[in-house]
Amino acid sequence: MSNTESSQPSAPAATDRTPRYSPAEIEPRWQALWDAQPDLYAAEPPTSGKQKYYVLEMLPYPSGQLHMGHVRNYAIGDALARHMWMRGYNVLHPMGWDAFGLPAENAALKNNTPPRDWTLANITAMRGQMKRLGLSYDWQREITTCLPDYYRWNQWFFLKMYERGLAYRKHSKVNWCPQCATVLANEQVVNGCCWRHEETIVEQRELEQWFFRITNYADELLRD
Repeated sequence: MSNTESSQPSAPAATDRTPRYSPAEIEPRWQALWDAQPDLYAAEPPTSGKQKYYVLEMLPYPSGQLHMGHVRNYAIGDALARHMWMRGYNVLHPMGWDAFGLPAENAALKNNTPPRDWTLANITAMRGQMKRLGLSYDWQREITTCLPDYYRWNQWFFLKMYERGLAYRKHSKVNWCPQCATVLANEQVVNGCCWRHEETIVEQRELEQWFFRITNYADELLRD
């Protein structure tokens, strides 16, 4: 056998009759079928007797639309939820939108759009993208943190903690991005700069803030 010959069989030549996957043709048909079954991915009642399993990925900021980082994250959660369903668990797999606060307002300012209009439009677009991906969410349990029917409970919880002396104010240092004009978590500081503005140096500012006395429960948490 010469050096130019191969002992491996050659692949069959492609022809015009080779079946091809056409997402635009096939996927809308299935998406319409899934949408017609709003309880398709709903958790079963507690009386089902099945062992419960809760799958929750981080709620996205609706300051834009989905990108591949979102797809990677939510595909992992989706695979886990489906795996547990197939193992016979009663799975709760909800989705919602982390839509309250300065990140949403800054995105709206950047796009010269009222924050409510910008945020709700992005939520509609991102929900549509998630449905196109076929993610297994129970959309009947969708929450939006910028709407009063959600944040009224945040306010209620805070007042209850304040009444019990568990919420208090004091001065403490924070990571401050002068361009965002807001506080950043430690994970949002990359090499001393803001994760959104890579050339903006993050400052340490002392601000008066609210704190919760979670250490009051340290012994109870360790014991239980």
